Amino acid sequence: SLQHVPHDLADEPDLDPRLASWLAFADQKVAQVATLARGLREGREAIASELDAATAALADRRDAPGVRDGGVRARATALAPADRARTDFATRSAVQEAALGLPALPTTTIGSFPQTGQIRRARAAFARGDLDGAAYEGFLRDEIARVIALQEEIGLDVLVHGEPERNDMVQYFAENLDGFAVTRNGWVQSYGSRATRPSILWGDVARPAPITVPWAVYAQSLSDKPVKGMLTGPVTILAWSFVRDDQPLSDTADQVALALRDEIADLEAAGIAIVQVDEPALRELLPLKGADQPAYLDWSVGSFRLATAGAADATQIHTHLCYSEFGVVIDAIAALDADVTSIEAARSRGEVISDVAASGFAHGI
Repeated sequence: SLQHVPHDLADEPDLDPRLASWLAFADQKVAQVATLARGLREGREAIASELDAATAALADRRDAPGVRDGGVRARATALAPADRARTDFATRSAVQEAALGLPALPTTTIGSFPQTGQIRRARAAFARGDLDGAAYEGFLRDEIARVIALQEEIGLDVLVHGEPERNDMVQYFAENLDGFAVTRNGWVQSYGSRATRPSILWGDVARPAPITVPWAVYAQSLSDKPVKGMLTGPVTILAWSFVRDDQPLSDTADQVALALRDEIADLEAAGIAIVQVDEPALRELLPLKGADQPAYLDWSVGSFRLATAGAADATQIHTHLCYSEFGVVIDAIAALDADVTSIEAARSRGEVISDVAASGFAHGI
């Protein structure tokens, strides 16, 4: 359906012209259908120039800088099974209990606080140039300090910085990773009346610099309680982007996972003891055909583990999953090997609780 495709490439002056030449949004797709109809009526020669242009664009895409990065591919090729495995959970759990000193039933939140009207207005003013970088950063720091103080007042045990600097849980990372582009007006329907701007994952993915570390470090400086580093997982980044179609999704997921693995290492080095890697789309991407599900679960779980397996035993890895009907993938959730899993269960009226009990789920939840 065209409601799931951005409107028109002409609305995207910020896209690199070379990248734009490889793409087709809704208006372009309609024009392509009309061109093919004309070719069927009048013969191939009538649309030869359009076909030649499309062929040239595809060839240009294959050879363009950034589509294939030798360093990224060499690193992915060298991966071994050990790169996706941590120490056993019982050992890690004991180390984390001693290091973190959390109560028997720790409390935390999913991670993101409301994107208030004030936050949105400040972000828009910064984008327009009405608010300079220093003033915008000061505003964000004040917002982080406010939510840290609120969580301490409430009495939570594991805090979050609230993510006021993030416009979207995927786009924020896409803007800071090589291989991605973002749109200005590429809105598509997500569900109901909600719309989103999916990022465009067009090339090999790498992380040129730390993304979340400064904000996590600042938030941690405001409290003696642990503050979680907050990352979006590789499966969710793929699920909520337009993803390149010239290689298997599993290869692309591993590239994103390696970038996140580097981010986790930098968070650890900066003193962040708990890191949450959100995968709300894990269940969403599950193929409808049962025969296709094992392969999907294998690579999706593998990419998560690749992102997190470099963490030290003392670093507590959390993940967040939402939507219902988790019984279908409860074994895969356990296979993620996260130390703590936060599951949204309100919409499903707690159905997942019986699934967890029946499965013998042994990790933190």
